[in-house]
Amino acid sequence: MKTLHLMRHAKSSWQAPGLSDHERQLNDRGRSDAPLMGVALAKILSAQTVHCSSAVRARQTLGGLCDGWPAMSVQSHEIDDALYTFDYQDLLAWLQNYPQESESCFLIGHNPGLTDLCNQLVGRLSIDNLPTAGYLQLEIPVTDWSDANDGIATLVDWQFPRDLR
Repeated sequence: MKTLHLMRHAKSSWQAPGLSDHERQLNDRGRSDAPLMGVALAKILSAQTVHCSSAVRARQTLGGLCDGWPAMSVQSHEIDDALYTFDYQDLLAWLQNYPQESESCFLIGHNPGLTDLCNQLVGRLSIDNLPTAGYLQLEIPVTDWSDANDGIATLVDWQFPRDLR
């Protein structure tokens, strides 16, 4: 059994129109929601490596998550350009190449890719929209990540900042 943790970056700012999408930063709500999620997730998960999109807002989300979850801040994390995508097929291909020996994978990325990935893996509409800084946990009954495919996962947990405020 494999466990997939999906987290969408926290709320980003649109106040600097000259910045590229990749360079957008978190807004005030995003800067407060990321540590809030860290506190909440620390109560239910073990600290682990996070694979994070290279977008500034995703990296800032990871930083805020670690601020709220000190045990997470001492883990080594991976920033990956391949996770700066909005397409679930790119995410699925990345996941299917994840090392077989890893029982758990934690991703911070973007919508609609994360929402679509969840729904594809579960095989039905499980969630309409993963909100900013929202977290999903999926159980995937495989021994090798390359076998993760449509319709085999179960959505077992979720945490959203709006429920924690």
